[in-house]
Amino acid sequence: MKNMTNKTHPVRPRLDAPQERERSQKIRGSYVSQRDSASKRSRSKRGASDSSGGPAARPKLARLWKIAKHKTGFTVAELLIALAISAILLAAVAVAINGSAINYQENENMFKAINNARQALFRMTTQLRTADAVDPNAITTECSFFTATGEDITYQYRSADNKLYLITNSDGQEYVLCDNVTAMTFTKNIVTEDAITKVKSVQIVMTVQSGDTSRTIASAAVVRRNLN
Repeated sequence: MKNMTNKTHPVRPRLDAPQERERSQKIRGSYVSQRDSASKRSRSKRGASDSSGGPAARPKLARLWKIAKHKTGFTVAELLIALAISAILLAAVAVAINGSAINYQENENMFKAINNARQALFRMTTQLRTADAVDPNAITTECSFFTATGEDITYQYRSADNKLYLITNSDGQEYVLCDNVTAMTFTKNIVTEDAITKVKSVQIVMTVQSGDTSRTIASAAVVRRNLN
């Protein structure tokens, strides 16, 4: 029993409550300070690894490279080339639009000239069909006759001003019936019956021009009174 008593550890004296709390706080403070120092060493190692281009720094460098790539602008040479190409395209578009406008205007003027000529032809042929008598001795650029109402009129083409005139022979008044006429002829079909010369029909050919474009239209009228 004596030997067993010698091998036992000495018994730590029992501390009162304030001393026990103070000892516990010292132990915890030592542990916390050791943990903080270990954490600081770990962070310093990580920072050293990042600054030296380690694995953690590579994703950051890749992101920075992508941002720099997207933020790059055009060079002066690229801007000049783009401006030259844009100028060529705009010039081509302007030429096409201008050509379309000129073509439209020419077609519009030609349409108006032909429309006026057709209206003049319609008026002349309508009056010739119901005419009382047509002068067979008139020149090819004129057509004189008496209308169904007894009016003495003459249609005359003048090459000096490229116009077709309507002349009322009773008072000598002249009216412009059609413009832009470059050529016009009245071809009369003349017959002689019982020593009387008659005009059975009249063929009218008219050429109108607008700009560099010209069109020829024709019509004919049969004098109904002279059919038999």
